[in-house]
Amino acid sequence: MSLSITGRRSELGGMLAQRRIASATENIHINLAGQQANTLLHDGHAWKDFARTALAGTRRAMRSAQAGDAPMLVHASFAFVHAVERGASVKEPLRSSVDAILECEALALSGPVPACVVRLGYPYGPESADLRAYRNAFRLGRPYWSGPPKALQYHLHQFDAAAALLAAARPRNEGKILYATDGHAVSFMKLMDAFAHRVGRRTPLHLPLFSKPVAKVIIREDHMQQTALSMPPEAPTPRVSAWKPRFPDYRVGLDQVIDAWGN
Repeated sequence: MSLSITGRRSELGGMLAQRRIASATENIHINLAGQQANTLLHDGHAWKDFARTALAGTRRAMRSAQAGDAPMLVHASFAFVHAVERGASVKEPLRSSVDAILECEALALSGPVPACVVRLGYPYGPESADLRAYRNAFRLGRPYWSGPPKALQYHLHQFDAAAALLAAARPRNEGKILYATDGHAVSFMKLMDAFAHRVGRRTPLHLPLFSKPVAKVIIREDHMQQTALSMPPEAPTPRVSAWKPRFPDYRVGLDQVIDAWGN
């Protein structure tokens, strides 16, 4: 399978460039523009200029797919917008990013190249520089913004994200919006506390919610909104067909991360 990528220099782009998985469609193009923001691990800094860069990247991906005679464009998107479509209220500044995400999806599906959208859960994995930064912070005993403990989130191992994007590249998926999550919504606090335990921090420290005015000095409002935006507990559908996650349990996924790092 021939593969071209918009966003090749991203963490997920680097993983895809090394993968060769059988696909029913040859010469596909995958658009990862804006995916650097699709994580709860960056404290919100990746949302800066998101609307402008994501839309420009999507237009660039569409031109590249057409110029390369790609029979299929797979547009990577964000599973958390499912909650918004189900009625969750989102205020600024995250509201503008949600609008941009939906605009990019519509743009990709309206282009001259047959396309599908894959809404990914929040990726984590061994290639995440932000997750490595959390490891260092936990070892130093630093607290983190965990958000409300009952706010459920959709997560996805990076390996499973890459596999889902490749699996979606089939003609029958043209015009569809599909989902790829690990299938079990858990809070950011639960995920990151489990990670902290694996790097030697038995009792990770959380920034209390009442510290929000002070915490905004280092944490963007977008990130605080993300961690508070709860997803429906059931896995969103339709899912990418002919694909299932290797790591449906985040604890097993985190074990793989630690093993891959070798420490």
